[in-house]
Amino acid sequence: MTCPACRFPVHTQFASAELVGPIVEGGLDPATDPAWAESGAASPAEYARWSGHLCGMTCLRMALGAGSPSLFALRDGALRYGAYTQDAQGEIRGLIYAPFAEYAREVHGVDATVHRHLAAQEILGLLDAGRTVMASVHYGIRHPGRPAPGRGGHLVLLTSRTADGTGVHFHNPSGTTAGTRAADLALPDFERFFAGRGVSLPASV
Repeated sequence: MTCPACRFPVHTQFASAELVGPIVEGGLDPATDPAWAESGAASPAEYARWSGHLCGMTCLRMALGAGSPSLFALRDGALRYGAYTQDAQGEIRGLIYAPFAEYAREVHGVDATVHRHLAAQEILGLLDAGRTVMASVHYGIRHPGRPAPGRGGHLVLLTSRTADGTGVHFHNPSGTTAGTRAADLALPDFERFFAGRGVSLPASV
């Protein structure tokens, strides 16, 4: 679907949006997602192993707009550039920003810029300059009324200011409801979950 507030697509890192909650909070095996093939994964097992790690690819897919490649096609490209690695035990690590930005620039022609130190207030300036921002936040941001359990470890795509101009509008690949998949937060509330780093991309839609 297209977000009426910012015109960017709303995608989740799991193929069935209605199963995000049961998967991330209820322990449902992603391999049972009946729509797994829509992700571009080769098998339910590959989908189950990787989908929880693909918040960054979901953000890129939304930033690229309509006609973007499938989630796992983006994953394949990012793997070739070293934006994800796997250790000897098979544990997946990433997203690694520098090779990801190289991948986005060289393969998708988007001017990706890594921000290793980024203040929440600076995000507003990037949005005003026509950028989107993949921001590192704690996945607990889907429950903004609760204390923040930490900062970082998950990526969301900030696309615009809120209507009143003071907060941020963002799309969360692991949002469990429509209101958390495309959400508005006051800047201080967003900052509680924000790790102070991310990647900015041109707002192309």
